[in-house]
Amino acid sequence: MPKITIDGMEIDVAPGTTILQAAEIAGIEIPRFCYHDRLSIAGNCRMCLVDVEKSPKPVASCAMPAGEGMVVHTKSDKAFKSRAGVMEFLLINHPLDCPICDQGGECDLQDQAMAYGFDRGRFEENKRAVKDKYMGPVVSTIMTRCIHCTRCVRFATEIAGVPELGATGRGEDMEITTYLEKALDSELSGCVVDLCPVGALTSKPYEFKARSWELRKTESIDVLDAVGSNIRVDVRGREVMRILPRINEDVNEEWLGDKSRLACDGLKYQRLDQPYVRRDGKLVSASWQDAFDAIASKARGLPGNKIASIAGDMMDCESMIALKDLMTMLGSANLDCRQDGAALDPSVRASYLFNSTIAGIEKADVILIIGSNPRKEAPVLNARIRKRYLQGGFQAGVIGEELDLTYEYNHLGDTADVLAKIADGSHPFAAVLKNAEAPMLILGMAALTRSDSEAILAAARALSNSYGLVKDGWNGFNVLHTAGARVGALDIGFVPGPGGKGTRDILDGARKGEIELLYLLGADEIDTRGLDKVFVVYQGHHGDHGAHCADVILPGAAFTEKDGTYVNTEGRPQKAYRASFPPGDAREDWAIIRALSEILDKKLPYDNLSQMRKRLSDVNSVFSTVDIVEPAEWTSFGDVGSINSTGFDYPIKNYYMTDSISRASQTMARCTEMFVSDEIKKTGTDD
Repeated sequence: MPKITIDGMEIDVAPGTTILQAAEIAGIEIPRFCYHDRLSIAGNCRMCLVDVEKSPKPVASCAMPAGEGMVVHTKSDKAFKSRAGVMEFLLINHPLDCPICDQGGECDLQDQAMAYGFDRGRFEENKRAVKDKYMGPVVSTIMTRCIHCTRCVRFATEIAGVPELGATGRGEDMEITTYLEKALDSELSGCVVDLCPVGALTSKPYEFKARSWELRKTESIDVLDAVGSNIRVDVRGREVMRILPRINEDVNEEWLGDKSRLACDGLKYQRLDQPYVRRDGKLVSASWQDAFDAIASKARGLPGNKIASIAGDMMDCESMIALKDLMTMLGSANLDCRQDGAALDPSVRASYLFNSTIAGIEKADVILIIGSNPRKEAPVLNARIRKRYLQGGFQAGVIGEELDLTYEYNHLGDTADVLAKIADGSHPFAAVLKNAEAPMLILGMAALTRSDSEAILAAARALSNSYGLVKDGWNGFNVLHTAGARVGALDIGFVPGPGGKGTRDILDGARKGEIELLYLLGADEIDTRGLDKVFVVYQGHHGDHGAHCADVILPGAAFTEKDGTYVNTEGRPQKAYRASFPPGDAREDWAIIRALSEILDKKLPYDNLSQMRKRLSDVNSVFSTVDIVEPAEWTSFGDVGSINSTGFDYPIKNYYMTDSISRASQTMARCTEMFVSDEIKKTGTDD
């Protein structure tokens, strides 16, 4: 290992480590604009120049490998003057518009100018001006500010896998642009705003809305998909102004999907801010007491088999365990969290987890994707697969329709019966799996919401056992969920009890009159047609599908407005924290259920969040720890049977609108119009 001396400090570094990386190991900060530790090295900006003994000129530390015996000075006069010169050249053409720049207050160029800049410039010629480029509804551009670091170009090409950004011209005439100035078509396009060190690329929905120092910042968890990306919620007053990613190497690294980032404006629209009761066929505003009394008058005297509940895809574990306990006290076993009717076995945790973990994707050398489109269902996870693909020595196979993924793959067939052929060894891809050192498969919801899903599960389990997907230290059997609440609900057992009905049977029973009271806890993705015979209670935060059919509406809190526990697709419990308060008379969901239980004379035995979480830990020990994935026991699941030779019905047709929050978002509506309008049937008078 090379030994290098930096500012008098000797350190040993791995071969290939650059001087800048070595300095970071030693705790020494070197300024930079173009360098980013997740992108390839460009060496464009020259801001990281250092003084290396025996070198005739300053060296770009981001691109120079550390050599044995190298002596580096990062704070010498030579290094300082070199950086000051670079800064002066950068500011020659940079506009002095910090007071109106959205990046002001969190701008790398501002920070470095304070350290290496001067109070006036010597350049007396005219500054250059660059025409702004169109990049779509997510990214706003003021390209005169661009310093040509090319971070955005490298991100689009390397991480997002959408090589639509590039540079034209050279030197002062160089311009960053999309080809033919089309919109940047990527589910991760907002990440270029985070990467841009200046104000050239900013968030279009957040443009001119607030200053960074005006915002109250809260660390939380995203629930709009099942990845559980770590986020920071920035709030001014009660309004969520923006959502940014936080670094979590095991989950989302530092990336965030556009829906998770920008759907937050949906929190302002179509909100339920007071209880409603249906009278004479119309929903009218009511007090909490009136709403509870209406529920109590219907529930009292009803046998348990006439009562049912369905939990939605964005609910916290605290509210779901409260509702489950209330249903149990009412004598009902009719409850389910699987709005789509997915054939998931709640008794075998390994059968519904992403067992290899998201970070474990980087260890796999073969991936078989069955009935899933990771690019739409989990863009951040898909970026991790692309990361592994770029490292080489990797193969991917897809069973399902041909997809526009961001990496090369072998299309094995459109129909599900291809899985059976791989499992019995008659398909050529079986040999690929057998010869792999760390193979894995990903089962999507399209494979688990079919009539033959139990047979698909059994075939996937048999394949895992036969081809070494499950062995000591490695479990390559993975389920990719689309609902942020699904794994947590399965962990607490929000599924039918003995003799109870699941989602399909609950809805059928409601239409036939067998179910007389249906409690929808944020459930907006069910088929609400024909529910006029049943008394529907809807508890949620938006006036979406579930609220439209309700007889009583109880206004709850969105995920940014309450403390809650969520479990992501890999089985990692994470805590979200309240960033703002719910509007009007809306309350936290578990507290609503607790108050209702008292009106129903079925008082729940907890009064605060600490007691709620103690209850969670008692139900399942996985809730005793946070941000830790406990390996699940590998046992038998699925029912052996024939697999139909039919294709898959993918659950996400429109990535930008999958839940009540994103459907209320104006930004997501613009993204839908731009990117999806040709793929979905438009409503209105047009044919």
